[in-house]
Amino acid sequence: MLAPAPLFVARAARAQSDADPAITSARPALRVLLGPGEASPGADGTFAFQGRLYRGSFTRLDDGQIVNLVDLEAYVGSVVPAEMSPRWPAAALETQSICARTYVLQRSNPGRPYDLVPSELDQVYRGIEGESPNATAAVSATAGKVLRFSAGFAQVAYSSCCGGHTEASSDAWGGIPIPYLGGVVCTSCSDSPYFRWSSSLTLESIASSLPASLASIGDLVDLRIAQRDASGRARVIELVGRNDSVTVQGSAFRRAVGPRTLRSLLITAVQHWPDSPDIDIEGGGLGHGVGLCQWGAHGMALAGAGAAGILAHYFPGTVVNDLER
Repeated sequence: MLAPAPLFVARAARAQSDADPAITSARPALRVLLGPGEASPGADGTFAFQGRLYRGSFTRLDDGQIVNLVDLEAYVGSVVPAEMSPRWPAAALETQSICARTYVLQRSNPGRPYDLVPSELDQVYRGIEGESPNATAAVSATAGKVLRFSAGFAQVAYSSCCGGHTEASSDAWGGIPIPYLGGVVCTSCSDSPYFRWSSSLTLESIASSLPASLASIGDLVDLRIAQRDASGRARVIELVGRNDSVTVQGSAFRRAVGPRTLRSLLITAVQHWPDSPDIDIEGGGLGHGVGLCQWGAHGMALAGAGAAGILAHYFPGTVVNDLER
């Protein structure tokens, strides 16, 4: 799941809309934009699209793109094992199920021809082939359970590993601080292979990724962390040239060099030897770090925590209850 841009407002009013099938249908459904291509119906409540089978039905938009109308629980059953390993403990999978279900209800909008796309831009959805028995069991165990804050759905975000401290949504994406997305200490994600990492960038690759930012400072010779937020993440990065220096937002820098190269902005050390073409970076975590730390959920589940306790830790002040409430 990529960072929401912008973060979505809790929709207590929209939750009451009788035009929104994702909330008011007897079997809540949603519309997933699969994209252009040919679809053909099956005989058992499924259809084929681009070599994959999907549950539910489909419609075709005016521009030819296929939209899957799918039962909410069936959708979540495909999303959970795509976003989290189905081999993980049941409580972690149940936590992911509640997050995935709530995320849908944040995004459902009867004013658009579809609610979601099936990629990391929203949540990964692969139809029937993406399902897993363990994940299906977790979805069934939490059927209809959502995360709420006050009268509305909580604004859900999650990423792989926070590196020891989750990120405030207002620091990551701007906007008004959200009480339950202010960042918390996480002591449960150290089993992640990305809890601590190192990466090497070349001055040349950085310069080629940010040509407009570097146009006025001459050849790039160094990189420094100019500002950190409360979680320790690099919010502002200084690029030092032969003639001058310039600052860029940490998020823009990470996008430019690549999120798999710079796995997070929780940068703990930057090392550059004079005259070396390389900059060595050490850091922690994988992803934006806002909301649920999935590896933290894994660790808490192994320690005996249930889904409600895990969610209470990462989204303090929220509650888990039934969709129809």
